[in-house]
Amino acid sequence: MNDGRERRHGLLAGKLLLLAAAMFGFGFLLVPLYDVFCEVAGIGTRTGTPTADAVSETTPDQDRLVTVEFVASLNQYAPWEFHPAVTSMQVHPGEFYETTYYARNLTQRHLTAQAVPSIAPGQASEYFKKVECFCFTQQEFEAGEGRDMGLKFMVDPELPEHIDRITLSYTFFARQAVAQAGG
Repeated sequence: MNDGRERRHGLLAGKLLLLAAAMFGFGFLLVPLYDVFCEVAGIGTRTGTPTADAVSETTPDQDRLVTVEFVASLNQYAPWEFHPAVTSMQVHPGEFYETTYYARNLTQRHLTAQAVPSIAPGQASEYFKKVECFCFTQQEFEAGEGRDMGLKFMVDPELPEHIDRITLSYTFFARQAVAQAGG
């Protein structure tokens, strides 16, 4: 009778180990799945990165001005100083512009950060083209280090006429905090 019980316990332990391994594997798949979801939904991705061919074919619309607002946000207890160099800019669709965001690590230890972009109105996201952006890669900061991080962008001339204002917002996260929030 003990052999039957030990066998059932062994099968249960094996199933639990398999379940734990599956959950661990699923945890590793969350990041690529999240990236795919964001790409499909157009949220927090590198949407709108133009190719060299698209750049050479773009004709600026000198008769139109669009206001681009720059916003920076942090969690309440985030260990960063983070803000845009300018809060807004008037741009001609089809021309490239540059600006920066400033970030500083307020801790006494090395931190890695990631900026997650958001564009409003949502309809404008496919027309906002980032050529270079600090949001494309994780940013490494030593203790107390601060620096300007570049952003090069263009508003596509095909932006619908009724949109005259675009808000580009970045939320800056410590990589460790993102990993903890993700599970």
